Amino acid sequence: MAGRTEAILARKGEIMKRALGMDYAEFERSPIAFDYEGLMGAHGYSLQDIIGIQLAAGVGSTPLLELRNLTDLVRSYAGPGHGARIFVKDEAANMAGSFKDRRASVSIHVAKEKGYEGVIAATSGNYGAAVSSQAARAALKCIIVQEAFDSRHVGQPEIIEKSRICEAFGAEVVQLSVGPELFSHMLELLDETGYLAASLYSAFGVSGIETLGWELAQEMTAVTGAPPTHVVVTHAGGGNTTGTARGLKRAGATTEIVSASVDLSGLHMASDHDFNRKSFTTGHTGFGVPFATWPDRADVPRNAARALRYMDRYLTVSQGEVFYVTEAMAKLEGLERGPSGNTAMAAAMSLARDLPRDATVVVQETEYTGAGKHHWAQLNFARENGVEVRSGDPADNVPGKSIIIPERPEQIRAKDFDLGKMRRSYVRNALAHAPEGYVPTAEDIVFLAEDANTTPATVEEIIAGLKSA
Repeated sequence: MAGRTEAILARKGEIMKRALGMDYAEFERSPIAFDYEGLMGAHGYSLQDIIGIQLAAGVGSTPLLELRNLTDLVRSYAGPGHGARIFVKDEAANMAGSFKDRRASVSIHVAKEKGYEGVIAATSGNYGAAVSSQAARAALKCIIVQEAFDSRHVGQPEIIEKSRICEAFGAEVVQLSVGPELFSHMLELLDETGYLAASLYSAFGVSGIETLGWELAQEMTAVTGAPPTHVVVTHAGGGNTTGTARGLKRAGATTEIVSASVDLSGLHMASDHDFNRKSFTTGHTGFGVPFATWPDRADVPRNAARALRYMDRYLTVSQGEVFYVTEAMAKLEGLERGPSGNTAMAAAMSLARDLPRDATVVVQETEYTGAGKHHWAQLNFARENGVEVRSGDPADNVPGKSIIIPERPEQIRAKDFDLGKMRRSYVRNALAHAPEGYVPTAEDIVFLAEDANTTPATVEEIIAGLKSA
């Protein structure tokens, strides 16, 4: 099995070239640097083209809602003059109930336009539903490869629900147990079928999220007279942060980009033991940190989702804080939405508390909720797998062992993740993936600085520190 996996991964570039209609080698500049903007523009669609594609697909133009009750709650315990206005972009209004419809709509359009018979995506969550939904609208075949179970053949309720939804849209769902085989099996299927790779990490998918940032800038300007001062983005593989930030920049906004993840430190995402001891399938540090510090671990040769390029802060929150905010959203704002988007909402409440009242904080997405995705289902599943669930101080939360629900909203306190540490890890990974003995060029240093959202001088300092360590 190991030899078979290695063989298919060795052909990744060849398979993805055919499966995406794109030769990634054209963008390579060195063993480290590549033409990122060239990659992002290679599909040839302008932002206005993508807006038109999405409107025809029933995607985008989702409601922007001001959460006045939640803002009032935060202001009730914020210091004098503090408590920013909180808004949310209700992406649950999209066809399949999440912002992932924006990614899927572009990939499906490309598949249809280029004459592919079908599409394949590797995902255990909202993206599978989005791809399946858009493929159904376009009359394309669809295969979803899903990491669904542990070795006991037990799956989280959210993942099982997503299997059902994908099948309801007519997709074939291939379910795997937890492990490293997800991307390699997707490559095998692409090789066998000749379908388009509707990858989460292609330029098609990430460009589809740019419309979300663009809409936020336009709509907030219409409502408040200016783009938002802060946008909070749930961060996992990086596409959400990347696309939203790029769209805001296209609109000329100087918004601070704040990424947010659930802190699942100590749990390994490919561990059979840990797989069902987490109550979040995405939006957590198990994806957020590895993909930020080495984005090219993806199924494509070069990942278009490069979150470290764009994030100004990275906040983490506990599982209990997210579940508390999920309840608060329902009871104060009449919005019962899934916990993934509410990860950013928990971070936004903490952030808004410390900002002046004239600041504006936008949570840029919600997701639908349902029987398997509902937070009560997740908490019951946690209990069944030996995780303690109780009220108390969320600072006592231990991932995989306890979920502590706050007793009061003022207990919600997001923590800053050290971006300097992430930048060092990224540069270390980039050097490790270059040929042995390779010396970075001036062009490499500039690329690493852009990719890590820092300066060439800082990159040179990091490299010097790594050499002396």
